[in-house]
Amino acid sequence: MARGKVTIQDIADALGISRNTASKALNGTEGLPEETRNKVIKKAIELKYKQFSLMETESVLPKSSRNIALLTENLPNTSHFGSTLISGLEKRISAEGYNLSIHIIREIEQKSLSLPNNFDVSNVDGIICIELFNLEYSNLITSLEIPTIFIDCSAHVCYPEFRADVLLMENEHSTYQLTKKLIEGGYKTLGFIGDYNHCRSFNERWVGFNRALTEAGIPLDLGQCVLDEDNLFFSSPGWADERLNDIAGLPSAFVCANDYIAVNFMKSLKNLNHSIPGDIVVCGFDNGPESKIIEPHLTTVHIYSNEMGVKAAEILLSRITHPEQPYQVSHIYTKPIIRDSTPNIS
Repeated sequence: MARGKVTIQDIADALGISRNTASKALNGTEGLPEETRNKVIKKAIELKYKQFSLMETESVLPKSSRNIALLTENLPNTSHFGSTLISGLEKRISAEGYNLSIHIIREIEQKSLSLPNNFDVSNVDGIICIELFNLEYSNLITSLEIPTIFIDCSAHVCYPEFRADVLLMENEHSTYQLTKKLIEGGYKTLGFIGDYNHCRSFNERWVGFNRALTEAGIPLDLGQCVLDEDNLFFSSPGWADERLNDIAGLPSAFVCANDYIAVNFMKSLKNLNHSIPGDIVVCGFDNGPESKIIEPHLTTVHIYSNEMGVKAAEILLSRITHPEQPYQVSHIYTKPIIRDSTPNIS
């Protein structure tokens, strides 16, 4: 190689590849394996080929991996807002050259505070947590000091101490608006169904429900609410029926923490021969597919899921680029949708 000016053929010969392949790698032609391109660039630097002669290997070679890990306790199904959210998220990070890997966090891992076996900390640029509401496990994730965003989070997160970005759908005000509309529509006894300690979103919906009651001067009647731990909901086929039977006098309206809960309790109300909306009205949250199938169609709150996914990706990409910036808690607006399950309101 001491015969003078280094050529592309010299690089190709040194690596045992064709001149055409070496040329494509140096010119950034698409379609080559990243490993091949990296080897060619590294050899060009070593041999001091043209513009590469003054470069350091570390400054020109891209990272061997650009990976973002999605951690979740339950992979969202097609009726869950999270499935659309993940779609928007993946498109956005893919446009920036990142791959998305999905890791299911099992109960045993949460209890032992251990990471999944296939989760390689050294190969992760950023983390997205969805449906991950265990506070201790959330703190384990933030302790890794990898840029992280939580889409919804534990109800017990204390933001000033929580070292991660948080993105939520707007919960409190939309639930407040729905509850206020119910009260203005003549429904004066109201109950809430859902575990308000299950996650931050449920907690904010509970706060919005209570704010509307307080402003209207209506006392909260816990006896007309179903606030059991989330893992008990639908733990057996007749559980919802039993809980409704435990309520001495049903309220005139139920505000439910999400559509899944609302639809299942609507079925139980019908099992117990209660008419909806004749005897009682019901509303949910999420605007899931089931809300448009159940009869009567369910009043709910629409979540802009795809847009939330895109926004989550943008926040995380910004955090990866600027890790020193202050953490943020963001809400994406939601939209109440009035349907037949709650007449007399608009």
